[in-house]
Amino acid sequence: MQASGSARICPLYGGADINDSPKVQLYTTRFCGYCVAAKRLLQEREVPYREFDLAEDAALRNEVSGRFGWTTVPIIVGDGALIGGFTELAALDRDQGLDHLK
Repeated sequence: MQASGSARICPLYGGADINDSPKVQLYTTRFCGYCVAAKRLLQEREVPYREFDLAEDAALRNEVSGRFGWTTVPIIVGDGALIGGFTELAALDRDQGLDHLK
């Protein structure tokens, strides 16, 4: 369901075939409570995702932050569009559910 460890190639930037990747990309850092909560919510809703550890890749962090204008973690992207952080993910789940991200 999730990739463990850090990923050096981001499917949003042509590094991999987006069709082979989950619809959700989760950009995190270690020891981030909101990152853990976002992963838990996605797992509970059985939404597959790919995780990228931004603590291990400053260039990717700058690229993702610049592209989406979001500077805190987690940065949650679904179908190539910014969802936001954990608060926005939880609101999306509460308002319409997350089935469209499966």
